[in-house]
Amino acid sequence: MKTIKNQRFLVPRKFKEFSLEIMIFLLISIFFVSACAQQKPEDLVGGGTPVPQQEQPSTNQVSQQNTQAAATAATAASSSGNNVKEFKITAKQFQFEPSTIEVNKGDKVRLVITSIDVPHGFAIPEYGINQRLDPGKPATIEFTADKEGTFTTFCSVFCGSGHINMKGKLVVK
Repeated sequence: MKTIKNQRFLVPRKFKEFSLEIMIFLLISIFFVSACAQQKPEDLVGGGTPVPQQEQPSTNQVSQQNTQAAATAATAASSSGNNVKEFKITAKQFQFEPSTIEVNKGDKVRLVITSIDVPHGFAIPEYGINQRLDPGKPATIEFTADKEGTFTTFCSVFCGSGHINMKGKLVVK
């Protein structure tokens, strides 16, 4: 076995090559981790939209929003005369509540989405929507449902092991 003489002791050549490979691997890994950690909403597909700073709701307010989500989803804000259908949605690992939203083609839709645990995202690529959701900060997304069909909504910010399954539906009749 060939050895390389180091200052104080002899080191086998294979060990030295192996440790160099480990060092290179660690440096590349650190580079990728730091690049992913610096992701901003504007780096996401669709650009994200700025969320106005609002006070964080208390846990009671979030749970009240949760229980009212289904009722709000069923009723439109048509009493105000502007025919905007508003839905309050809660994002949590690894689901949206409610998970299905039904509207009619031509409806103006307002989604008020609040993450209650970790950062999430909400995306509907067919409508150019991709919004970052920070915990406790409601995000409002408005659009006109001008395309008919069933569209998959999904979390666009990695949120844990079940991230890939965090999906919902937008049904436009």
